[in-house]
Amino acid sequence: MTNPAETVNEDMARAKLALAAAAYAFGAPLDAVAEERRGGRRDLTRVRQVAMYLAHVGFGMNLARVAMAFGRDRSTAAYACHRIEDARDDPALDAQLDALEDCLRAAPAP
Repeated sequence: MTNPAETVNEDMARAKLALAAAAYAFGAPLDAVAEERRGGRRDLTRVRQVAMYLAHVGFGMNLARVAMAFGRDRSTAAYACHRIEDARDDPALDAQLDALEDCLRAAPAP
């Protein structure tokens, strides 16, 4: 049986990896994206939403685990995932997200 503390640590590691990948892919400073709080810059918020989406889709984390790993509530994680899923109508963004998802799926387990 998996230790809950280990699961939380793994989720946090996955969230950090997803955040780093999103920040890199969108040219955003990682420290600014990681520290940004409510009411922050729209471009940094979008990168954080992409990271939550990647954690959910790329790592298969449920929304409650994504929320916990990012220090948000479940409704915020769900909103982020819906926003990014809706934005996938843009072919360029869709291709970029596909590549990021593949990259994260190929990452070794923490």
